[in-house]
Amino acid sequence: MTMSKDLNFCFPVRELSNERVKMTPFRTSIHSSPFFAASSAHPELWAHMPVGPFENVQDFNTTFLQTIAHPDPGMVLFAIIDKTKPPSAADEEGTLAGIMCYMNTSTANLCTEIGYIAILPPFQRTHVTSNAVGLLLQYALELPSQGGLGLRRVQWQCSSMNAPSIRAAERMGFVKEGVMKWHRVYHGGKDKGKVHNGREFPPRDDHGEQHYARDTVMLSHCWDDWEQGWRENVQATMDRRN
Repeated sequence: MTMSKDLNFCFPVRELSNERVKMTPFRTSIHSSPFFAASSAHPELWAHMPVGPFENVQDFNTTFLQTIAHPDPGMVLFAIIDKTKPPSAADEEGTLAGIMCYMNTSTANLCTEIGYIAILPPFQRTHVTSNAVGLLLQYALELPSQGGLGLRRVQWQCSSMNAPSIRAAERMGFVKEGVMKWHRVYHGGKDKGKVHNGREFPPRDDHGEQHYARDTVMLSHCWDDWEQGWRENVQATMDRRN
C-alpha cells in the first residue's frame, strides 16, 4: 500500500513488511504516546544521537517530529512493529519495537541514509534490528521493477564510540569508509547523558565543560555491493533464527 500522499518524503513511501517485522510510517497520533511510554525510562537510547532524551511526549513531538523529522523532504520516520508479538494499541499486527528512518535522502544523487535508530530494550539482540534494516535496504536498493527505489547508495553514520551500531551495520553489509573527527557537538551533552569522543573539548569561552563532541564513523552499502552477493547475505541474516 502506498502511503506517500500525506507525507513529505521525496520518494514514494509504503509499508514494508515480512513475516516478523513491519515498517510503517510513524504517525504522531498513533505511535508517539506508546513510543515515549516505552522509551522514557531508557535515556541511554539517545546517548549517541544529537537529539534526546525528551522530557515528555509533547517534547518528543515538538523537538523531534515537528522540528526535525516531518518538515524534511529527505527524511521519513518509521515505526518498527514486531509481528511476532501480540497486537497492541500501536498496531493491530504486533507490538511497537522502536523507530528507524531514511534521512539525508537525495533524488538527484540516488542516495539515502538509515538513521535515528532507537530499538526498545526488550527487542534488542533479537530479529528486530536485522529485519528492520534489511527491509529498508531492500526497498532502497532494489530496482523499481522489483518494487524498490533503485538507489545507488545507502549510508550509515554513528558515533565512533557506538560499537554495537558499527557491528549492526557491518553485519548487514555496510562497509566502513572513514571517520570524521570532531563531527558533532552535543550542546549540554554532559547533562543529557551523551557519550563523547573521549577527548577534551577544545577550550572556547562559549562552551565550557558542559558540551561534548562526537567523532562519526561513515559506512555505506552501495548498489554494486548489493548485486555482488549482499542481497542474498542480507536475506539470510533476516531469516536467521537464533
